[in-house]
Amino acid sequence: MATMKWGSYMPAWIYRKTFSMGLSQRLSEISPKTCIRWLKAMIWLGALVPVLRLVYLGVSDGLGANPVEFIERSTGTWALVFLLVSLSITPLRQLTQQAWLIAVRRLLGLWMFAYACLHVTSYLWLDYQFDWADIVKDIIKHPYVLVGAAALLLTVPLAATSNQQAIRMLKQRWKSLHKLVYVIAILALLHFWWLVKKDVTEPVIYSVVFALLIVLRWPLLSKK
Repeated sequence: MATMKWGSYMPAWIYRKTFSMGLSQRLSEISPKTCIRWLKAMIWLGALVPVLRLVYLGVSDGLGANPVEFIERSTGTWALVFLLVSLSITPLRQLTQQAWLIAVRRLLGLWMFAYACLHVTSYLWLDYQFDWADIVKDIIKHPYVLVGAAALLLTVPLAATSNQQAIRMLKQRWKSLHKLVYVIAILALLHFWWLVKKDVTEPVIYSVVFALLIVLRWPLLSKK
């Protein structure tokens, strides 16, 4: 009679737990510096892909019937994506017990700022050729532009203080200042909701993700 091995009838929950423990152990064997270096490299690579895609589509005439709108939507969407990913770092660190994850949050925030700047630059330059009279008229006609501009202005002090020297100088005020990220996220989402006319699928998805992140971060925020 054939013998049955333990692995062939191991309960699924035991297998998952064993696999999870093994993965956690393997991760713990890798030095935090190595993890940070590799993750930062992947963030840089991932952040450059959308820009290179826009360049490729521009050269190959693949930006669609309204290239300026395509560029504006793309850069604005990626700014929001990097903002939400940066907000996910703290709960992810708590869930995985990998404290080194916090080291990549600054890089994600800076990429959010970079894409936000590209988004606004494409609006000012490609859309209106820096015609400030027309820009003012557009802001009056479409208030969502003003909301987006407010979100960008609030990111400036966060980007400017995303360094160790600023952390040392501002001390506890640094944490208070960087809580503006929640206001920025709300303004960015409001800007997105106000911008779209019919299909609100994307704003709904990003709003749900933001709400989930707030729920996950709430116990951490209440302790501070």
